[in-house]
Amino acid sequence: MYVPVPLVVLIGIVFLGLGYVFYGGWISRHYGVNPDNDDVPARRFYDGVDFVPAKNWLVLFGHHFASIAGAGPIVGPTLALLYWGWVPALLWVLLGSVFMGGVHDLGSLVVSLRNDATSISENSRRYISERTRIVFSLFVWFSLVLIVAVFAHYAARSYVNDPHIVLPSLGLIPVAFLFGWMFYRAGFSFVSSTLLSLGLLILLIPLGELTPIPASYGLWMVVLFVYAYVASLVPVQYLLQPRDYLSAFLLIGGLVLMLLGAFVSGRVMNLPMFHGGATHLSIVPFLFVTIACGAISGFHSLIASGTTARQLPSERYARRIAYGGMLMEGLLALLVIAAVGSLTSGLDVKNPVGTFGNGVSNITPFLGKYGGYFAILVLNAFILTTLDSATRIARYITSELFGIRNIYLASAIVVGAAVLVIVGGQASGLWTVFGSANQLLSALALLVITGFLLRTGRNPLPALIPALFMLLITLSALALQIVNMLTGVAVNYTALIFALVLFALGLFVGAEAFYRWFLERRGRG
Repeated sequence: MYVPVPLVVLIGIVFLGLGYVFYGGWISRHYGVNPDNDDVPARRFYDGVDFVPAKNWLVLFGHHFASIAGAGPIVGPTLALLYWGWVPALLWVLLGSVFMGGVHDLGSLVVSLRNDATSISENSRRYISERTRIVFSLFVWFSLVLIVAVFAHYAARSYVNDPHIVLPSLGLIPVAFLFGWMFYRAGFSFVSSTLLSLGLLILLIPLGELTPIPASYGLWMVVLFVYAYVASLVPVQYLLQPRDYLSAFLLIGGLVLMLLGAFVSGRVMNLPMFHGGATHLSIVPFLFVTIACGAISGFHSLIASGTTARQLPSERYARRIAYGGMLMEGLLALLVIAAVGSLTSGLDVKNPVGTFGNGVSNITPFLGKYGGYFAILVLNAFILTTLDSATRIARYITSELFGIRNIYLASAIVVGAAVLVIVGGQASGLWTVFGSANQLLSALALLVITGFLLRTGRNPLPALIPALFMLLITLSALALQIVNMLTGVAVNYTALIFALVLFALGLFVGAEAFYRWFLERRGRG
């Protein structure tokens, strides 16, 4: 049975919209979000570098959304479709984003706001134990290094495969600096700064088509790591906020074009609804770690508590940025499922980025050859946001965990560790480990949120149930990956080391949390 693409997309949009209004509204009240509270950390601790209240909430939404999106909601759903079919992928995206991802993202932001915008790992000390803080911070640090390495790898590969996207992708950086200078220093209005910057960004797209910039994979990796290092040190109002804000226009433009194509192109879902023969990985637990961003993602907790909490100008914007940002990412994953699911050819499990581009071209025939080109350009813009946001947050964690107050040294340590991961080879084999680490991080963040709810006398089940589910799923996935790697013919030692370390750290945090909350309470009783 060939299901029309518009029907799939319409059902998904209605579900996400109702989820935002009803469950999102309820969970926001349950967390104690106060729309009238403007006494937020960004104002109390303003320092002009990291603590800077966004002058317009849309700028912060752009940063938050661009940072959480990255390659995850594109690569993950594409692989899941090729592995198991489009129905399991669709169900996990819709149910996960409303009942788990949004709960996780908004909870991470609220916990950080209530504790002076400290990170989710730092807050594990308050709501679980000091030992947990140390181990959780180590887990986060390793996860961030893995994220920087994996996303840099995918960006470099895409630049090698299509040199036409290099100029508009990297050209976004000076345009973002221009926006930051105009809006924050020169006194230009928000509208005029936006229009001029978007005009330049649009101009870069045909210039990129006319001026390809070919280079080797190694050179692009050097460029990307240097960029991540520098961008992690620049004051947020001059690069991070404006670049992510402008990047959001790219993604929203891509979403609009994909939505239009979904409804007017007359496509149907050609890939099977269900199948299990495309991979040796079983659907449980691996579906839930292959699709991370787009359903629930631990990286979001680091963005919410690491950068967004330090820039939020008022709690009235908390739900629309955190919960709403998660559901918009769910919409992106939904459209990826529709685009890739409509394909009958051009499917390559070893090249999910190219497969995604083919899918977008298929549902946007009115764009001609530019459909796939624009899709991959959008993807790379968001990979850059993930790179420097992850490096900046890892700098915070490095300072908190190792006591290194020199920001230049702290960022250098993070980037240096990511370089070692790439030098270790077999970077393409790290995606599944990244997915498991990311989802285990979401479970640990939900445990911290559960501790917050317990401490404040609220019902912990909205966070505890997703925490238990993700903890069991991801520990199982990591354990199976370790067994598969140890019994395989060619061992990816980089992936194996990361899997072993992350499994041990995650298991400790989960066990410590339940010991503190339940066994001690029972003993006292």
